[in-house]
Amino acid sequence: MEKTINRKPLTFTDRLRAWFKWLLDPLGAFFNRIGIHPILMTLLGFIGTAAGALLLALGHMTWGGLLILFTVPFDALDGTMARLRHEATDWGAFVDSVTDRYSELVIYLGLLIYYLNHANKIACALVFLSAAGTMLVPYTKAKADSLKIDANVGLLTRAERYLVLAPCLVFGIPLVALWLLAVLTNFTALQRIMHVRQEARRRPPQSKLGA
Repeated sequence: MEKTINRKPLTFTDRLRAWFKWLLDPLGAFFNRIGIHPILMTLLGFIGTAAGALLLALGHMTWGGLLILFTVPFDALDGTMARLRHEATDWGAFVDSVTDRYSELVIYLGLLIYYLNHANKIACALVFLSAAGTMLVPYTKAKADSLKIDANVGLLTRAERYLVLAPCLVFGIPLVALWLLAVLTNFTALQRIMHVRQEARRRPPQSKLGA
């Protein structure tokens, strides 16, 4: 029988962490031993991503993509390190989540600067739509969480977004990634909206007495 989280099948991100646990745990233990704090690992990942975004802005798509691809494991390592140190805290999870959003946005900023310099209006629109969808996906989940509804569903979560974006950058076809992200991130947000609607409609109406 398949393991579940909150009675739902494991997400793709959950599966990736499980598949690479054999690598992440030793690496996390090593970085802990040499004195690197999990939050520092989070910030190092962001700095690496920002450097990759700068390369994208300058038109070095392959090198920027390689650097961004190199920094992706940092996102898994910080959580692994905190778990191994028995220091997983709400603050650490908050910093990690906020940094993830900045990391994705800075990549889109690099692409936007590049396409603005080349006066490519369609590409700029795709960057905007991709960024909007990318932010709406975690926002819909966070808002659902505040309503005590599990909305961890949908086609393109963060891991899948990087699997679309990074290889396309490495192979010098960023527009392919942007078309896919512009459509699929917003589709994922819509999936979550519809899921929350269905779950909310199953609940009994709340009494307005005392309002």
